[in-house]
Amino acid sequence: MGRYGVEPDEIDEFARLFTGFLDRMQAHRGHSANRVGLRDKLQEHLGVEPEQVPAVASSFPPYDLPNVQRAIESWFDSFDVVGLAGSNRGHHSLSEVLELAVYDRFALGAVDYQRVPIDIGEEMDCVAFGFYLGVQGADRYVALLRAPNPQYGRSSVDLEVLAVGDGAGDRFLSALPELIRKHNVFRGKVVSFEGSEFGQGVGPFRLHPRPGLSRDDVVLPAGVLERVEREVVGIAEHRETLLAAGQHLRRGVLLYGPPGTGKTHTVRYLLSRLPEFTVVLLAGTSIHFISEACALARMLQPALVVLEDCDLVAEARDFSRGMENPLLFQVLNEMDGLAQDADVAFLLTTNRADLLEPALSQRPGRVDMAVEVPLPDDEGRARLLTLYGPALDLTEEVIEEIVTLTENTTASFMKELVRRTVLLAAQAAEPPAAVHLRSAAHELLSARDALTRRLLGAAPPDTSELPEPGIAPPNIPLGGPGGAMPTAYSSSVHISYDD
Repeated sequence: MGRYGVEPDEIDEFARLFTGFLDRMQAHRGHSANRVGLRDKLQEHLGVEPEQVPAVASSFPPYDLPNVQRAIESWFDSFDVVGLAGSNRGHHSLSEVLELAVYDRFALGAVDYQRVPIDIGEEMDCVAFGFYLGVQGADRYVALLRAPNPQYGRSSVDLEVLAVGDGAGDRFLSALPELIRKHNVFRGKVVSFEGSEFGQGVGPFRLHPRPGLSRDDVVLPAGVLERVEREVVGIAEHRETLLAAGQHLRRGVLLYGPPGTGKTHTVRYLLSRLPEFTVVLLAGTSIHFISEACALARMLQPALVVLEDCDLVAEARDFSRGMENPLLFQVLNEMDGLAQDADVAFLLTTNRADLLEPALSQRPGRVDMAVEVPLPDDEGRARLLTLYGPALDLTEEVIEEIVTLTENTTASFMKELVRRTVLLAAQAAEPPAAVHLRSAAHELLSARDALTRRLLGAAPPDTSELPEPGIAPPNIPLGGPGGAMPTAYSSSVHISYDD
């Protein structure tokens, strides 16, 4: 008998039984309930131990998840996608996952998917965390694709690759940019950048419907629209002729003038004229993403980059990126960085050309044409009345009367005038008529609506000869403070491009 009353053969028997117990528990953990180990699956696919294969990696912008997925799937001759079960997988790199998989920390599970908008009313199911087991020719691949996940400190689309084949991993990653360009779901779409909700950096895209405007919807002085069209649309239509003659395609057009005169409306018309162009809209703080916008435009040309209200950033500084130069100079540098034969047009709008002129004059050639969009003249205001109020059935005499009253007002003012006319008629339970138009004009041109006029871009009127209103305007608020109402001529992208 042993020292503790246990025979040596009993100890050996206990060791044998305990080892068998551990083996059975491991088998139960690894194979019961259809549990398949990740390492076994990857080794079966690659034909070698996965932890012995060096991993290569690449990252892509957060909005490119659907494009990276399409590029990956176009590269492989055949593929399967598997998921991963196990906690804290998001914290680990592919190499760390493989190391832990040796100890059966991870097993195969369901693929994580994320629905990503790729057009108005259309979404794509994208792999948010999954392993592509692919074959391309004689080469075999394992590609771990992950969507951005700020919870784990991931702000980009990340791809880690194991490849069996001479230089296969590097060939794969080198081919992806061209495949992303070729299969890009955002080609020909209208998009705007949004900031990351978790801090600095670019976030997802916002998709916008493309406007459907005709020439008749744009009221500008004679020759103005034709000049802009020739520079923006004409160059696109005669691209090959210009290139053959050694002329550059990149162009910049500045639309300047008082607020509310139709600069944004003109931009929307140009978007309608260029249905095959990819359009990137930048306004306000999103102009900080000019580098990303130019990279996207370069990839998806022909493209149009719209920078709304550039005067708002003329003196801004991009402190978030540690730069001391005004943001406007960064915009101009990015414009200059595009190749001369890049079919990319830049449309800039501003209410304060005087703030932009010093910077533009120091960087000649970035803007090829500056076009003033002035206050509408008498003929323009008459056309605007007809355009916005076809249901009013106005006589020439009434139109002339209102045109005289509304001197020095804007297109936005005329749009609001017609809308308020219809509202007054509706409140009186009457069809819109000249009497309601006169009342609306009297109300908008009165002293109490001075702020509203300024918000609509109109100059102070001469109220000494205002006609008496046909009906008393109702004493109710119209819109927000001061009666201000948003119009299609607002410079806000969210208002102007989605209506």
